[in-house]
Amino acid sequence: MTRVISGVVLGAVALALIWFLTSVALLGVALAVAAMAFHEYDRIVDKIGAKVPYWTALLATLLVCAMVPFQWVDLESVLSGALLIVALTVLASPRVGAPLLADSAAAMLAPIYIGIPLGCLVGVHAAAGKEGVLLLIATVAISDTAQFYTGKTLGRTPLAPLRSPKKTREGAIGGFVIAPIFLAAAGSYWIPAYPWYWHASLGLGIVVAGIIGDLFESMLKRAADMKDSGALIPGHGGVLDRIDALLFAAPVFYFFLHNV
Repeated sequence: MTRVISGVVLGAVALALIWFLTSVALLGVALAVAAMAFHEYDRIVDKIGAKVPYWTALLATLLVCAMVPFQWVDLESVLSGALLIVALTVLASPRVGAPLLADSAAAMLAPIYIGIPLGCLVGVHAAAGKEGVLLLIATVAISDTAQFYTGKTLGRTPLAPLRSPKKTREGAIGGFVIAPIFLAAAGSYWIPAYPWYWHASLGLGIVVAGIIGDLFESMLKRAADMKDSGALIPGHGGVLDRIDALLFAAPVFYFFLHNV
């Protein structure tokens, strides 16, 4: 019951924020979510054995997130500068050898893993409106649901046994079938500027990206021997547990809007 109640409340709050806020105001929410996700990420990599320069890497993550949707300063310069600052901070650490390499990789991954995707989410809102963001989130949710029930009913072959033993190839096929059909139908109504096959192709891309995002976070948690990334959301775990697929799917949607 706790999981259901917290899920309903979380969904209602997210819907209200996306529906009523401007893109600039939504960026403020994205930055707050990025900060919480980064905190969980720092805990995970710390358990794995990497030491991230917390405040420097957090600042880099937030800067990159803020630059993606509006390009007040070109993203390439911001990302390069952010990674340079993180690298200099890591190099000042007394750790050497393999631990220093792990620290550097973990710190530089944070802006890319968290900052860019959440910035892309706001970018989708700026380019396609609230309908675009809701369509993205709905497609990810429907893909996950289709994979779960198809896998539960027909699942026999593990998709990635070393990363997430419960995921099956049959479940993934369910997502590949249902999500593009949903996006082709709903997308033609919500974002009519694009043809149905554009929406269907986007749906396939979102499914692939969502599965990779889910497996990637599972890999991190398995390496850290953690069940959940945090305990912020009762019955659901942490922020990263809720947005793992979205972090990889949002850049795909953003790319399609600007390049396809």
